[in-house]
Amino acid sequence: MSYEAQSDARVGGSATMEHGSSSRAGSPILEVRGMCKTFFTKERTVIALDHVDLAVNQGEFISLVGPSGCGKTTLLRIIDGLEQADAGERTLEGQALDGVSQDMAYVFQDINLLPWRSVLDNAALGLEARGMSKQDRKARAMEVLEMVGLASFAGSPPYTLSGGMQQRVGVARALAVRPKVLLMDEPFGQLDNFTREALQVEIAHLWARLGMTIVFVTHDVDEAIFLSDRIALFQPAPGRITEIVDVDLPRPRTDYDVRAHPKALELRSHIMAHLRAGKGMPE
Repeated sequence: MSYEAQSDARVGGSATMEHGSSSRAGSPILEVRGMCKTFFTKERTVIALDHVDLAVNQGEFISLVGPSGCGKTTLLRIIDGLEQADAGERTLEGQALDGVSQDMAYVFQDINLLPWRSVLDNAALGLEARGMSKQDRKARAMEVLEMVGLASFAGSPPYTLSGGMQQRVGVARALAVRPKVLLMDEPFGQLDNFTREALQVEIAHLWARLGMTIVFVTHDVDEAIFLSDRIALFQPAPGRITEIVDVDLPRPRTDYDVRAHPKALELRSHIMAHLRAGKGMPE
């Protein structure tokens, strides 16, 4: 079964959503409860997360937004199992998680492609780690490279690609394992504005096409509004979620000018005021 057919079956029908998140919302696929994490250094103690709760619905795009140091990346790493929490629990489809889950995939801000491997082999890296046969993993990797528009670069070394194209290889690598939940940690943070906006549109297309569940970390309020069904607002010291807001904007959002929509402007104003009130951002 192809990725698209598999994703279509998970959401119970067509993977394309035209009118917002309500058609996908249901019982949570992913939950974290009472999540706590403290880092200790010689100089100070940092409470990165203080009893954080979050529920993510099947097929939802939810963003974690806040300033640097507020705990959003720490929470994402804990969700994936890359970081150990001090307290709290996480569940996927109602089952408690212990360690790294093969049902989730993580897209890092720094993609770290292997320069001695082709684009195709980089996209297949996660499948190789899972023990898939060479023939099957190359076929699967080519499938996802076609999705992100890079099939013609399959045999190229990654250092010949632009930054945006390399980031798409990283997305393809994550999609290749067919995750139930895709975790993305500021994947466009190092790109120029033009490339960043283009990739935001591509991710919006992929999300709608595949019915993916995505948890997305960003400090960019406009990016979160463009992409998300809901936005969880973080404030630091200690790191916590202080509000979750709905993004009541029509879909599909294929035109980045949606940020000029009156509802988007109102939401942006609310989010910025909320973050400033918590001393999360400068006046």
